Amino acid sequence: MELSRRTFSALAGTTALGFALSGSGGETTRAYASHSVPTGPAPGAPAADRARHKVGHDKHSLLVDGRRLVLWSGEMHPFRLPSPSLWRDVLQKMRAHGFNAVSVYVAWNYHSPGPGQYDFTGVRDLDLFLRTATETGLYVILRPGPYINAEVDGGGFPGWLTATAGRARTSDPAYLSYVDEWLTEVNAIAARHLFTKGTGTVLLYQIENEYDAFVDEPLGRDYMSHLYKKVRADGIDVPLFHNDKGRNGYWTPGSFNTGGQERGWLYGFDGYPVPSEVPPDWGDFGEGGLKGGATASPTTPGFMPEFGGGWFDSWGGATFDGKGYAEARRTRDAAYERRFQLTNLANGITVHNVYMTFGGTSWGWLPAPQVYTSYDYGAAIDEARRQTPKLAPAHQLGHLLRTVPDFAKLDRADAVRAADERLKVYHLTNPDTGSHVYVVRNDTDAPITTTIPDAGIDVAFTVAAHDARLLTAGLQLGGRTLKFATAQPMMCQKVGRMDIAVFTAPHGEMAQVLLECPEEPLVTRGDAEPAWNYDLGVLRVTVPMGVGGPARVRIEGGGSDTPLLLIFADDPGSLRLFPVDTPTGPVLVYGPSLVRGVTLDGATAHLTGDTVEGTGMEVWGPRGMARITWNGRPLRTSATPMGSLRADMPPTPGQLPIPAVGEVRLPALGGWRRRTENFESVPDYDDSGWTTADRTSSYSVTPVPKGQPVLFADDYGFHYGDVWYRGRLTDADELESVSLSYSTGTQGLLMAWLDGEPLGTHRMPVPDKGTARRGSWTATATFDMPPPSGQASAGQAPRVLSVLVRRMAHDMDGGSADSHKVARGLTAVTFKGGSVKASWRIQGETAPDPVRGPLNNGGLYGERKGWHLPGFAEEHWEDTQLPRADRRQGVTWYRTTFRLAVDAGIDASVGLALDDDPKRAYRVQIFLNGWNMGQYVNDVGPQHTFVLPNGILRTRGTNTLALAVLSDGTTESGPGDVRLRLLGTSAGGVPVTPVESPGR
Repeated sequence: MELSRRTFSALAGTTALGFALSGSGGETTRAYASHSVPTGPAPGAPAADRARHKVGHDKHSLLVDGRRLVLWSGEMHPFRLPSPSLWRDVLQKMRAHGFNAVSVYVAWNYHSPGPGQYDFTGVRDLDLFLRTATETGLYVILRPGPYINAEVDGGGFPGWLTATAGRARTSDPAYLSYVDEWLTEVNAIAARHLFTKGTGTVLLYQIENEYDAFVDEPLGRDYMSHLYKKVRADGIDVPLFHNDKGRNGYWTPGSFNTGGQERGWLYGFDGYPVPSEVPPDWGDFGEGGLKGGATASPTTPGFMPEFGGGWFDSWGGATFDGKGYAEARRTRDAAYERRFQLTNLANGITVHNVYMTFGGTSWGWLPAPQVYTSYDYGAAIDEARRQTPKLAPAHQLGHLLRTVPDFAKLDRADAVRAADERLKVYHLTNPDTGSHVYVVRNDTDAPITTTIPDAGIDVAFTVAAHDARLLTAGLQLGGRTLKFATAQPMMCQKVGRMDIAVFTAPHGEMAQVLLECPEEPLVTRGDAEPAWNYDLGVLRVTVPMGVGGPARVRIEGGGSDTPLLLIFADDPGSLRLFPVDTPTGPVLVYGPSLVRGVTLDGATAHLTGDTVEGTGMEVWGPRGMARITWNGRPLRTSATPMGSLRADMPPTPGQLPIPAVGEVRLPALGGWRRRTENFESVPDYDDSGWTTADRTSSYSVTPVPKGQPVLFADDYGFHYGDVWYRGRLTDADELESVSLSYSTGTQGLLMAWLDGEPLGTHRMPVPDKGTARRGSWTATATFDMPPPSGQASAGQAPRVLSVLVRRMAHDMDGGSADSHKVARGLTAVTFKGGSVKASWRIQGETAPDPVRGPLNNGGLYGERKGWHLPGFAEEHWEDTQLPRADRRQGVTWYRTTFRLAVDAGIDASVGLALDDDPKRAYRVQIFLNGWNMGQYVNDVGPQHTFVLPNGILRTRGTNTLALAVLSDGTTESGPGDVRLRLLGTSAGGVPVTPVESPGR
């Protein structure tokens, strides 16, 4: 194809940039071809070191400055945690538990209240998030769309895009003009944090998201090409990728024009297996070809941009049978994660991202129609930022992949079978080191005990039902060689003067580790449980796992000058072992629930982290380490024969070296004030400042009814929350009924009044399993009209029809069908009887809150007047008590204040719990210090507890709580029981800066 001069210049510039800086271009990557990159130590933790770095790849793994990197990433979204201080908390937890990368969506709608308007300040400070990730030592996988899906309103498209020309997710020029505007803004920030430039840790960058439309058409190929070239032109020189929605082979290298850059593109695919299925082979052991997952791109590493670390729940809780995210976490537990993640590792997946690792909260009007406020997801770190037991596989694998380089380059090896052939065995080997890896999986409903005689593993081990084990043989443990082990290695690293290897296995199992020793070594046990024997050049160590806590065995001599310490831990014990790299050398800590950081200052190791229960502490570190502090407090320590410093027991009986977290007491909520609204339903309400709804055409995909004006809320600039309509009806003396057609997201509703009197409420049905993922719902509500009275009956005044619609968010556009442009609000109004003429005005949300952003407020009267804000004057409000049992159609507000006094050294996660008789039909918007923390639907559920993030919540100060209660008038309505709930506490945490919460 002939190129214009302008196109050629742009391509030449971006190609040169990619080749010179990133290692994504062909020249740099060829320098790191597979044959020239042997197995060796992984790169150190990334940092903003101001040095240039090269990023390439081969079929086995990513290559960073010529060293193999297995990327073990977890997903979190800063927009789902509106307290920037807490970003550091979650990122530090991810790093401590083995993740070396964080994957991040950037939501266009979150940053853009209108065309040409972009805000990256406050809770939307992407630059701050990327700096925090760098300071934490995590690589970043950046995913700015333009479409992200992510179960957010419009799939991340801003509301204003629904009312613009151009088909989204195509090469339509009108759409691309807005896309370029967005990418220019976000790429200006991303370019300041590129790992290749040494100014940050952004390592990979995604364009589009699960895009499976127009794959074989110019409309799609030109779109992807445009995005690629735009991102490169903006200076993004790291490898780019797209995530295939399934295993389709869509958008593999060479499938679209990348401007001559042949090796700057990676193929990735998503996978969300359900717990009941047999883990599929999406790579080296699979069927191969375009449908085979990683085999669709044989020259790039196996890459899963999204692997299911849980699943989202729907309104009504149909997904998890009304049990909510607790059920998601139960069914997708540690065994689920281990079984599927180990299968992925066996299939050559070395770029692996767990979606979600921390789900967070879809606060305000952020959630897509398919989900409610909580986005806990059943993730390993729950919505309240608590670590859960399902972290164990990620913790163990992450530290293993970081400290044992063999796993970055594994090839499929000869098939082997377990003695019990009900078990599936994967056999892999490292071609450089000769080590062997066996993934042994049990897909049955009962535990199976077996051996693997084909591999020489003649010691029995047990694989639990629906679980898996990773076994190794021939692995180098520092200066010694592992013959084989029935426990899984978690790390091997030189710490101070000795090598330390950690092995994990299920609690109670008798695990064995066999080491090749040409001569008998000196063995010292640090605990009573281990036993050993030496025979024919093999040292056999046997340990009952988890009995009495982790067990330690020190081995000296036996053919190596460097002592080896073996540590054995079950899952709970492994989650209290934290290897930490420091500039002086590695440190290993056992004891607390979290280690955030270690700083070595002379002979003193300064440790920071969290504790929940009281605990002891043991620390291994560089030579000369003689003292320990914990969160600034010196600990009395003693040296042990295991080469560690152990915190001494305090003289007071019953105490531990590090005490449990202190008690936190929460106040009861009282002092409520109450006021009703719906002034918009009163006939003489002044709506002269409202927008006239008189348009005749729309960019919506919803047809405009013939002969009627456009009533779609988005066309008049109202995109989020509730919207009001007022219609003046003339010639309505013979009016019999009115039919109101409307379109909303899941669980939308409509309320109508005539001349101030309620006509009734209509609501969309509660979704079931078959409809839970439907994003747009339409219905027509027909109301009989009472006869006119007073002036209206004499024909002296028009009748006033008032309608309130709760829209419940825009649909996502996963099918690339412009479904985010399906209308919201009223779509048509028809009358029966007479020859009624109607003129309409519409009112939704006012100008976006400059601090809280466009997704915080809707169009309720109280929202427009600031009733949700701290400091609002309540002189017209009445005192009240909860629970309430009103019966009224419309909106009633409740306000109170409460004060917390949590000790400064305690991280307390607090939620607001609401409960009532489920037969009562009402909804509550929850405002904390002016921030819209979500929507509770009493008779639908399943969510009853709403997380109040610290920073927005003043844990040492006064808070304002406002509840906007919308009731349909068909039942008594609350609120009922409203209380603060303590979701978790720990001693430690991170310093929290209060989030700005302007009031009245």
